[in-house]
Amino acid sequence: MTAKVFLSRLKLSEFRNYAEVALRLDARHVVLTGDNGSGKTNLLEAVSFLSPGRGLRRATLSDVTRVGAESVGFSIFAEVNGMDGEVAIGTGVEGEGEALSRRLRLNGTSVKSVDELTDHLRVLWLTPAMDGLFTGSSSDRRRFLDRLVLSLDPSHGRRASDFEKAMRGRNRLLSDGRFDPVWLEGIEKQMAELGISMAVARHEMLGLLKALIDSRSNDANFPTALLTLSGFMDGEFHRPAVDLEDEYLATLKDNRYRDAAAGRTLDGPHRANLFVRHAEKDMDAGRCSTGEQKALLVGLVLAHAQLTANMTGYAPVLLLDEIAAHLDEGRRAALFDLIHALGGQSFMTGTDASMFAGLGDRAQFFNVSHGSVG
Repeated sequence: MTAKVFLSRLKLSEFRNYAEVALRLDARHVVLTGDNGSGKTNLLEAVSFLSPGRGLRRATLSDVTRVGAESVGFSIFAEVNGMDGEVAIGTGVEGEGEALSRRLRLNGTSVKSVDELTDHLRVLWLTPAMDGLFTGSSSDRRRFLDRLVLSLDPSHGRRASDFEKAMRGRNRLLSDGRFDPVWLEGIEKQMAELGISMAVARHEMLGLLKALIDSRSNDANFPTALLTLSGFMDGEFHRPAVDLEDEYLATLKDNRYRDAAAGRTLDGPHRANLFVRHAEKDMDAGRCSTGEQKALLVGLVLAHAQLTANMTGYAPVLLLDEIAAHLDEGRRAALFDLIHALGGQSFMTGTDASMFAGLGDRAQFFNVSHGSVG
């Protein structure tokens, strides 16, 4: 059994199309309905800012503040029954222009890193923008994969950021023709340690997720996703990490001139790709129909939510944007039962409240209308 994490209050100020709005919530799921463009997804985005990163739209902080706002930036306040008890979370921005940065307060006290949010709740999401995941770029799938890892390993984001920073430094040195062995060896050693840590975390998470999916293979509501990670040291991750670090470090050193000519680092975890197949049809996900891809993605996200609950002991908060739009009544009912069985709180949006009738009294219903919620 997993413990329940839920928001009991959400208040926004100068956020997207909301000058000011406040919602009182209970432990049930939350359904937000209204016309397109009314601000339903904006509310989900606000909840996504209760996790590290740039939210479900990956927006720059300056873009989030309401157009015409009198204050410098937006603010989000939430009262959460969290993994470490009840907590009041406040986040927003401070500074101006290029100095704009995100701030975070927990129970009224400023904290240095937004990574501390993962001590209180995990937030996962599925949006229409993710529908092209299987046909899009490998970078989109890596970003998706890293979000999955981050929910289990909060330090993964920092490792990935530090690796990118080190790699940019190496690329600059090589492009400038500065083959100083001391500088390069120092940077490459850092890249090897961080890069292998990133890759190991990805492989470990995928192994756990695949085992969970295999154990649920008799569930016919959504197709089974077969997952493979390839493109960086394939088939080598059964070996000790220290050996992998030495091998990657040697690869970086041997390929300095090649990478200098290419203008970028050609080997590393930043080149890995996530491959997904429809198990029942034995077909690459990118070749499946739009409906099959959506069903695969929904099943994959729900399986990962279950894994997060299993690993942490707390069900994640789920943000499901336009989740019921392309599902028939039977599959919608099955989806709602699966979401409810996870044991957490979910936020769902749609244009028609009748599509969520299968939730019954398991959900609170709100109507969203251009900057107001009722």
